[in-house]
Amino acid sequence: MEGVAVSAAAANGRPEVSVVVPSHDRPLRLLWLLNALEQQTLDRDRWEVIVCHDSRGPETEQLLRTHPLTEAGVLRHETLPPSSAPPGANRNVAWRLARAPLVAFTDDDCRPPRDWLERALDAAGRHPGAIVQGKTQPDPDEMGIAIAAPYPRTQRITPPVPWAQCCNIVYPRDLLERANGFDETLMTGEDCDLAMRLRADGVEYVGAPEVLTFHAVETGSLWHRLRGLWRWRHLPYTVKVHPELREHFPLWVFWKETHVWLPFALAAPGLSRRNRLYALLALPYVLHAMPFHGAGPRARIRSLLEFPGKFAIDLTEFVALAWGSVKNRTFFL
Repeated sequence: MEGVAVSAAAANGRPEVSVVVPSHDRPLRLLWLLNALEQQTLDRDRWEVIVCHDSRGPETEQLLRTHPLTEAGVLRHETLPPSSAPPGANRNVAWRLARAPLVAFTDDDCRPPRDWLERALDAAGRHPGAIVQGKTQPDPDEMGIAIAAPYPRTQRITPPVPWAQCCNIVYPRDLLERANGFDETLMTGEDCDLAMRLRADGVEYVGAPEVLTFHAVETGSLWHRLRGLWRWRHLPYTVKVHPELREHFPLWVFWKETHVWLPFALAAPGLSRRNRLYALLALPYVLHAMPFHGAGPRARIRSLLEFPGKFAIDLTEFVALAWGSVKNRTFFL
């Protein structure tokens, strides 16, 4: 049925696929994404781009008004009040403006190869009516950051994975309408929640590794990283609503392996006052959490220097998840 809808769209002069991008205060990254889309091999009359943003500065708005894709009639955008919308709200506004029967979601910190849309449309045609997740890898032009930075952030996704991240995924538009889009109350996990609701309704979910995009490799201060981690307080809600997700987590109740051993590490200092052997309780966490940069002396020193930051990240995540668990009356750490 989806193949028929795509063909009908082409026959009626409408695009076959709409690219939807939520954006917030990343004008340079967004520019690189739009420039990459400008180079797509798929004929421009077969696709469109819709960006919805809630950026605070004027740079994003200026970019969207003046980019060559706008002048070519391919790019449209919607502007929400500054800092007013989580990603799900931005995506909902954008996909509802889409004219195509297929919606390809990506993020403003991604940069797809030239054949991304061509491959996405082909994969969706092979799996009509399905959710199709593509592959995401760190941007090869930024791998030096991943090697040198102490706390780099990027995405590595070999599909399909349960989380259905929206940095590279294609939905039939009618599925989005059936599910009424993303849950706008969630700051994270909204993409997983949408896919899980539709999968529970019998929708097929498949991986298409050939549909590749590149994700930015970013870093910043440790403090900035810690502030951003508080959003994970929403994750226990997603796990509560979709308990089948627990089978993908360590012991069904922990987000990461390091979180399994973190309580023992926290208890070790106090207990070791009674008996020094209790200090060994911290060892499993140290073994799992210690960064690894090689076996040489300089690499080991770097690992030791980065370990306190890694501990702070795990502890902040743990506290955020504990807060979310209490609020949602579930247990997920």
